[in-house]
Amino acid sequence: MKILCIMHADFETPGVIENWANKKGYPFKIVKPYKDENCSAVEDFTWLIVMGGPQTPLALKKFPYLKDEIDFIGRTVAQKKLVLGFCLGAQLIGEAFGAKTERSPEKEIGVFPIQLTSAAAQDPIMKDLPKSIPVTHWHNDMPGLTQNSVLLGSSQGCPRQIVRYGPLAYGFQCHLEISHDGMKTMIAACGDDLKPLRYVQNEAELLKQDYTSINKIMFTILDRFSELRN
Repeated sequence: MKILCIMHADFETPGVIENWANKKGYPFKIVKPYKDENCSAVEDFTWLIVMGGPQTPLALKKFPYLKDEIDFIGRTVAQKKLVLGFCLGAQLIGEAFGAKTERSPEKEIGVFPIQLTSAAAQDPIMKDLPKSIPVTHWHNDMPGLTQNSVLLGSSQGCPRQIVRYGPLAYGFQCHLEISHDGMKTMIAACGDDLKPLRYVQNEAELLKQDYTSINKIMFTILDRFSELRN
């Protein structure tokens, strides 16, 4: 299993996903299009992971490399490789399937629960998980839906939290990969986002959350996701 990970900001890393890959012995390559690195130049991988970032598919003219990523994701899907995205990454996967990104009804920053749908109970990577699970949020937008996509999770602030776009392609608007140290980095880089709103926690609230438990759910999902091609 060779993993290619696309990042969109130095402060928004793959977090515990990279730790998991290292423990499994999976080669893990990071590419940064926002630093003019070309993801299309990498061909030898079996799994694409697309991370979050401050950019948005709603402003492709401002971030033209996102269009190249969308095309790259589409080609990766056509090659029947594994594709997993978080936050902005989920939105880009949706765009590759023809689903247009939209604004979330609420801005969400913090740890809030999501509710899994009835379809999640039959899903190969989400089955047997509690119907309500705590996850981390830091977003304004949400991924679009297609006629064939399956909604697997939602929250009070955002109706589209987990979407299955295809048998090997999933988008998570929420985060499960951010560790406690990763949250410190996010706060240092994006602290101006923490203006009081209904679903926005302050710095003290963010730093007292139990990210280890959320990360354990991430590991379960990664284990299951890695088995989809078997």
